[in-house]
Amino acid sequence: MRTLPNLPKLVFWSALLTLAGAFLWRAAGAEDVLEEAGNDNAPGVALVISIDDAIGVATAEFFISSLKTAQEREASILVLELDTPGGLLEPMRDMIKEILASDVPVAVYVTPNGARAASAGTYILYASHVAAMSKATTLGAATPVSMGNAGLAGHALGAPVLLRAAEPGGESEPSGESESGGESESGAADRESSPGAEQESAAEDDGEDEGKEDAESKGDGEGEGKEDAESAKDPNAEAMQRKMINDSVSYIRSLARQRGRNADWAEEAVREGVTLEAVEAVEMNVADFIADSVEDLLGKAHGREVDLDGTTIKLNTAEAEIEQLEPGWRIRLLSILTNPSVAYLLVIIGLYGLLLEGYNPGSLVPGIVGVICLLLAAYALSVLPVNYAGLALMLLGVGLIIAESLTPSFGVLGLGGVAAFVVGSIILFDTGVPGFEAPVALIAGVGLAAGLLMLGLVAVLARSQQRPVVSGRESLVGRRAVALEDFEGTGPVLVQGERWQASAPSAVASGQELYVHSADMDRLKLVVGNSPPVGHARKNLFTLLRKTG
Repeated sequence: MRTLPNLPKLVFWSALLTLAGAFLWRAAGAEDVLEEAGNDNAPGVALVISIDDAIGVATAEFFISSLKTAQEREASILVLELDTPGGLLEPMRDMIKEILASDVPVAVYVTPNGARAASAGTYILYASHVAAMSKATTLGAATPVSMGNAGLAGHALGAPVLLRAAEPGGESEPSGESESGGESESGAADRESSPGAEQESAAEDDGEDEGKEDAESKGDGEGEGKEDAESAKDPNAEAMQRKMINDSVSYIRSLARQRGRNADWAEEAVREGVTLEAVEAVEMNVADFIADSVEDLLGKAHGREVDLDGTTIKLNTAEAEIEQLEPGWRIRLLSILTNPSVAYLLVIIGLYGLLLEGYNPGSLVPGIVGVICLLLAAYALSVLPVNYAGLALMLLGVGLIIAESLTPSFGVLGLGGVAAFVVGSIILFDTGVPGFEAPVALIAGVGLAAGLLMLGLVAVLARSQQRPVVSGRESLVGRRAVALEDFEGTGPVLVQGERWQASAPSAVASGQELYVHSADMDRLKLVVGNSPPVGHARKNLFTLLRKTG
């Protein structure tokens, strides 16, 4: 009986091939499962965050960190409940960049009723994968403006561009003029190339001449007013405004094309500052649908196809578990520091802390608190839209207040410093953007308190000038003296309970009241007279101010 050769090897290779086939079959099945899961996009968790303030550094960081959390947890969708009047350009662009590169769908939900997604909020809504609105909400008014309408000053200093709600037609004139100018040039070229160009141009010239005559007949006053208005315009500021508008138009149109939304209305929102309410937004393909709640939004978004960085997926959010995300302590602290009112208070506390440290060297506490507050204020001002002319006026005001303590100006420098400080405070946050405006009530309170303090110091100074001198030679001049005996030339007198030798120009009787005109402290002799010395009258505040003026 013969045995099979190399039987162990045959068994080994047979088992190995069997295992390899099983592995390949399992891998193919796993790929099918993964593909099925990817297509099915099984419902998971829907994370919800709320932003109900102007778009700034803190809100942008909160959104970006929440989006990263959603990506780490592989959430089905991130819902942003939005109610904003506008905000800063750079934080808005940071948020949009994260949305466009996100692996998790982002739904922007303008809520509650009465909320708005104005200015920067409109751009964020256009960038979102799903755009929903409550019934009584609005969006639009996305015209860009420079810091505080200050023209080129803000841009030359590197100030951030702001977005705010503008009146319809208010900001579209520069762009309209440029467009009309371009059309007129192209039209002129077409007329020159056409056979009847000369006749058409002649007819148009006649019409223009008649129009000019009619306009001139209306009066010279209106023409002069127009000339003054045109001369007052800054061509550089207009050019910068046109650049900002054109850049914003191209930006929002690119977002509209990527999400398949109405690009023409988006351009009108930038050029003319128009707005839409929720029903109109859905009809004009600006928003996707109207939702009554987050649950309603998730139900209506279920089954929609969205583009995630080049990959199309179908949303499965009908049964997603809703979880609300809250900002952490760092975001809350950043939000507090970047509040204009808090930043202004930090500047005030810091400056007065250093001022008190200068008045009382070595006390340490005011100086340390002042330095810390100024450093925090410097960080806040670095991320806020600040008018540096206002900051310079505030520093000038503090310098004048310090000079008041070193120079006997009787309040002139101090009151001037208070005025400069208040004016600088008013224009410090002169942005025109809701949420980033100057805290007027706070500035009024600080200015009133500083003004009352300076007036109190002036009153105390004036009162101190009216008080008589209580020691030295000057304390004796003008004092009353009583003759102790009859004398001619020189004799004893009593002044403030002290016995003095005094000389008089005429005979003096015992008990006669006299007045000290001068005192020789070395010889302990006085010169007295029958009347008070000339010019020795009490000073008042008006005489002091007359002297300083």
